[in-house]
Amino acid sequence: MGLMPTTQALEMAREKGLDLVEVASTAVPPVVRLLDYGKYRYSLEKKERKARKGQKATSLKEMRLRPKINEQDLLTKVNLIRKMLEQGDKVKVSVFLRGRENTHPELGWKTLRKVVEALKDAASVEGNPAMEGSNINLTFAASKQVKAVKPPEKEKEAVNA
Repeated sequence: MGLMPTTQALEMAREKGLDLVEVASTAVPPVVRLLDYGKYRYSLEKKERKARKGQKATSLKEMRLRPKINEQDLLTKVNLIRKMLEQGDKVKVSVFLRGRENTHPELGWKTLRKVVEALKDAASVEGNPAMEGSNINLTFAASKQVKAVKPPEKEKEAVNA
């Protein structure tokens, strides 16, 4: 609408039932627009919600093991880890060493190697295994292959119905 005094612009906004919103305050003269500010804010919030909806926050879950774990119990824990990975979570596997087990950490490393071997098709290892105090920690993330095989949520609902 061109250059005009602020009072005239405010008057024009009131006549049309709109707000006078400053778009570029650093420009000389400042640039303003006539618009419904409430509607504008609502549309911005709607865009933000839509952007957040597409994101998935990955959480870190922990699975605790002992070096002398029974083979069948270890397989049960590995299956639980698989389910967590399929849900998109990262899993931190911790092998706890207590008492005399601290003098033989190779037993803990052996247990951790069994877990890695069991999960090699479903997960990738993030970083190196680390010994923190009397714990041996290793983080797993779902490999790309597993995510590609997983069907979308909408198809699951159709199958269940």
